[in-house]
Amino acid sequence: MKKNNQANSKNNTVQISLLARIRAYFFAGILVIAPISITLYLAWILINFVDSTVSKVLPAKYNPETYLPFSVPGLGLVIAFILITLVGAFTAGYLGKFFVKLGETIVNKMPFIRNIYGAVKQIFETIFTGQSNAFRKVVLFEYPRKGTWAMGFITGTTKGEVQNITKDEVINVFLPTTPNPTSGYLLFVPKQDLIPLAMTIEEGIKMIVSGGIITPELANSKKSSKKKIIKKTS
Repeated sequence: MKKNNQANSKNNTVQISLLARIRAYFFAGILVIAPISITLYLAWILINFVDSTVSKVLPAKYNPETYLPFSVPGLGLVIAFILITLVGAFTAGYLGKFFVKLGETIVNKMPFIRNIYGAVKQIFETIFTGQSNAFRKVVLFEYPRKGTWAMGFITGTTKGEVQNITKDEVINVFLPTTPNPTSGYLLFVPKQDLIPLAMTIEEGIKMIVSGGIITPELANSKKSSKKKIIKKTS
């Protein structure tokens, strides 16, 4: 009887161990498949969206799919890339710059449209031409109260009226929300209250999107940050 109980308990242990191993393998498979599947799915949505948009705008006689018995995925993306490149080459010349200035003059006379155009243009110029330090540095600062720390991104040096009425030199800091970093708050933080971090912008965004689950392993940045915090709080 005792031997039977020992055998049954041993079988139960083996079954539990087998189920735990299968469960671990299943979750490991999800961790591998899910990111790849979601990435491919989003890429496919983007390609289909661009293809459908280009096919509607492009005349049928200039559309290669008109002469092909089948549709080519990504063809619209290639056509859009070529068109954008040609527009950029055209606007780099004297005639192109003239038309751009003419168009901007017309837009600037429209009360509501000019504000949207100016803001969008400034954002794109900042991101693509690197005219400022926007999203070039991850910083740590105390927010919303002393002793509580938040992570944000420097978007530039504060200028104009905001800087003139403040006693200290302040920096524009974008404080994103979790898990959606596209929304957040614009803060004007004194320069001496900011602690620069060694992590890259991509690592900072990953940390914010994951809610702190994904933390970059940077020993050097940890040491430097600790020194600065000790010096600041002492």
